[in-house]
Amino acid sequence: MSQKSRNRQARGGEEISGDAARPGAAVAPRGQLKGKRKVLAEPSGAEVLTVEKRRKEGEAAEGGGAGSLGEAVRQARLQVAPSVQDFKYNKKRVRLVSQGSDLKDAAQGVVYWMSRDQRVQDNWAFLYAQRLALKQQLPLHVCFCLVPKFLEATIRHFGFMLKGLQEVAEECQELDIPFHLLIGFAKDVLPAFVTGRGLGGVVTDFSPLRVPMQWVEDVKERLPGDVPFVQVDAHNIVPCWVASDKQEYGARTIRRKIHDQLSEFLTEFPPVIKHPYPSTAPAEPIDWNACRASLQVDCSVKEVTWATPGTAAGLAVLESFIGERLKSFGTDRNNPNRAALSNLSPWFHFGQISVQRAILEVQKYRSKYKESVDGFIEEAVIRRELADNFCYYNRNYDKVEGAYDWAKTSLKLHAQDKRSHLYELKQLEEGKTHDPLWNAAQLQMVHEGKMHGFLRMYWAKKILEWTRSPEEALEFTIYLNDRYELDGRDPSGYVGCMWSICGIHDQGWAERAVFGKIRYMNYAGCKRKFDVGQFERRYDPRKLGQ
Repeated sequence: MSQKSRNRQARGGEEISGDAARPGAAVAPRGQLKGKRKVLAEPSGAEVLTVEKRRKEGEAAEGGGAGSLGEAVRQARLQVAPSVQDFKYNKKRVRLVSQGSDLKDAAQGVVYWMSRDQRVQDNWAFLYAQRLALKQQLPLHVCFCLVPKFLEATIRHFGFMLKGLQEVAEECQELDIPFHLLIGFAKDVLPAFVTGRGLGGVVTDFSPLRVPMQWVEDVKERLPGDVPFVQVDAHNIVPCWVASDKQEYGARTIRRKIHDQLSEFLTEFPPVIKHPYPSTAPAEPIDWNACRASLQVDCSVKEVTWATPGTAAGLAVLESFIGERLKSFGTDRNNPNRAALSNLSPWFHFGQISVQRAILEVQKYRSKYKESVDGFIEEAVIRRELADNFCYYNRNYDKVEGAYDWAKTSLKLHAQDKRSHLYELKQLEEGKTHDPLWNAAQLQMVHEGKMHGFLRMYWAKKILEWTRSPEEALEFTIYLNDRYELDGRDPSGYVGCMWSICGIHDQGWAERAVFGKIRYMNYAGCKRKFDVGQFERRYDPRKLGQ
C-alpha cells in the first residue's frame, strides 16, 4: 500500500465518487453508467458526534417549515438518522464527472456547487457533499454562480430565485457552512474559487437541459486535474440515468421502470446538520441588492405576489395542498375553476422544495384519497421524470426535429394548410385573439406567472393552429412559456410544448387540417369539461386593465 493510501485510510477516507458512475465505462455516458463499487470506511469514534448532540444541533438548525408539517418533517429526518454520516446513502444517485476520484491529502474542504436544487434540507447533492466533508473531517462550502441572464428569464424569475437563495444563505450560516454567491458564469468563477481555497472535491446537482449541462462540461475542463468532480441527481426520485438508459417513448414505457425502483429510492432524508469542521476562511458578506442590480434581465415582467419564494413557503403550500385541495385533485384537477391543484411547480422548478418530500407526505393519505394520491404521483413523479428523460436523451428537446418521425412527416404534410386565423407574437403575448378562453389563459399566465395545467395544452395547440408553421408555433410557445411562467425553462415545460405541438409522448390521431395526426383540442371540448364563461370573466382584460 502506498503512503498516500495509508494516509487516506487513516483518515477514514474514500474516493469522492465511491461507486458512482464513471466516465468511459462500458456503457455510453448517456446510458445507465455503473462503476466499481467501493466499500466505504466506517467513521471512527472521534469522527462521530454523539446522537444527542446532533439531535440538538439539528433542532437548532433545521428551521424551515410550515406549521405542523415543518416540525413533522424535521422530526422525520432526525428519526431516520442523526446525520448523513450514519445513513446508508444510495450512491446510484451519484456519477463521476472528472477522470480522477481521489480526494487529495492536502484538501482544505469540499464544495457543493448548487445550481438546480436550491435548498438545504431534502437535497441529496448537499447531503453527499456533507457526507464527504464529515468523513474527511473537512470544512464544507456551498456556492451558487449567479449569471447575468438565462434564456428568457425575467426579473419575475430571478427575483423569486434570489429571495429563495437568501433563505438558503441564512440557513447555511446557522449550520456553520459558508455560502458563497459568485457573480458570473461557473466556468469563469468556480475553478478559481476551488483552487484559491485549496478545495479538494466538487459536488454538483443535475439538470438535463443543454445550457446547465454545458456549464458542467466547462467547469470540468477548467478544474485542476487532481480535484474530483461528481454530479448527484437531487431532483428526480429515481436518478435520470438509473430510471432508463434511453429515450422512452411515453409514460407507458417508463412508468413500470420507475415504479419498480421507488422502493429503493423513495426514502426519508437524513438531516443536513451543523457542520463540526468550520472553515478558517468565512464567506464574504452578500449584498443582495447589488446582486439584483448586476442582472441583465427584463424588469417589465413583474414579480408575482401570490407565491412567496423559499423552502419554508414551499412547505406551507404543500401543507395547504394536503389539507385543503388533495381530496379534490383526482376529480377536479382538469377544471380551471376549481382549486384542486398543488400549485407547487414554481418551488419544484427552482428546487426550493423536493418532489421526493412532497411524495413522502402526500402518499400518507393514499388510503383516504386513493384517486388523488395516485394521480399526483403520476404527474409529479412519472410525468416529471419522463420529461427529464426526454430532455436528457434528445438534444432537440425544444425543436420540431426532436419529434417522432410520424409527427414530423404529418406536420410537414400539412405545413401549407390554410389557417383560419394568423397572429403575430405581439398579438398573442397581449392576449388579443378572437378566442376569449385563450386570451383569458394567456392573461392568467402574464399576470400570475402560472397558467392552469389543463389550459396549457389548449393554449399551445391553438398557437399551432394560428401560426404560419409548426416551427414558428413551437418558437412562440416556448418564448411565452419561458418569459411568463414561474416554472419556465423547465423540462416539463419543454415537453408540454412538444406534446401539444409535436405529439411527443402521444400517439397519432385522426388526420385533420393543420394538425395532421397531432391530437386536436377545441373550444367546444373545453365547454364540455368546465364553465369556460366563468374562467373568461375571471380574466377579462377589462378587469385586468389590459
